[in-house]
Amino acid sequence: MGGVRQHLPRRPPGRAGQGPGGEQRVSAPGAPSPYPYTLRVATDPADIEACFAVRKEVFVVEQGVAEELEYDGRDTAALQVLAVRDDGLPLGTARLLYGPEAADRTGGDPATGALGRLAVGRAARGLGIGAALVRAVEDAARERGLTTVDLHAQSHALGFYERLGYTAYGPEFLDAGIAHRSMRRDI
Repeated sequence: MGGVRQHLPRRPPGRAGQGPGGEQRVSAPGAPSPYPYTLRVATDPADIEACFAVRKEVFVVEQGVAEELEYDGRDTAALQVLAVRDDGLPLGTARLLYGPEAADRTGGDPATGALGRLAVGRAARGLGIGAALVRAVEDAARERGLTTVDLHAQSHALGFYERLGYTAYGPEFLDAGIAHRSMRRDI
């Protein structure tokens, strides 16, 4: 399996749906491992470190992004969502910036949040985890009264986001040496 090996403490098992701590359990009968898994807001230090480990695997190791660019100082104010396999293996993560922390990404619009740092470990790709993380961030944005989500998509991932209802706008630009486009979706 991929490079993330840290296992988190197990949460009580259950069926797909809302978990006892507000987490969202996801399962897909007949699907390949790593199902089932749980989506949850990362609130404790172990979950935050798991988010960082997935991001390091994907962005720093695989894509060659400098660590000082990846960890931009906004994580303490961001809402982090974590996908974790039922045995505790972190699978993916995404974050939501909103309010003043998102102003430079949203044109200062207080009703718009910024989805970013979406990362799914190599071994867990193609299983719907990325889409589930996007939807979880959108749900969190709605809960905070936001009506729009903006993101900077790596250009190779435009189709993924388009299938989730996002529309590209503006010219292509480089971020950390990687081609990106801005995208937006009303939620």
